[in-house]
Amino acid sequence: MKRLLKWFAGILAVLLLAAFGALCYLAGSPKDAYGMVRYALPHMRRGTLQVGSDAPDARLVALDGISHFHIRERLGRRPLVLVFGSFT
Repeated sequence: MKRLLKWFAGILAVLLLAAFGALCYLAGSPKDAYGMVRYALPHMRRGTLQVGSDAPDARLVALDGISHFHIRERLGRRPLVLVFGSFT
């Protein structure tokens, strides 16, 4: 029984190490993987938006980088395009 438990613990350790290695590769480095696990994962949740749903209201920074506006203020006038991503 002890032998089986040792094998199970060894396989589990190898799988965890492989998962950590894959996460480090995908994130870029162990430091980035730690940051992703520490900060991003607790805040991730599944949304309920569907195609055609109204956008939830949020406070956004305008293109000038100083002023702010709410999405609800811009709905109905002209089309509003929100781009999420990094351009670096």
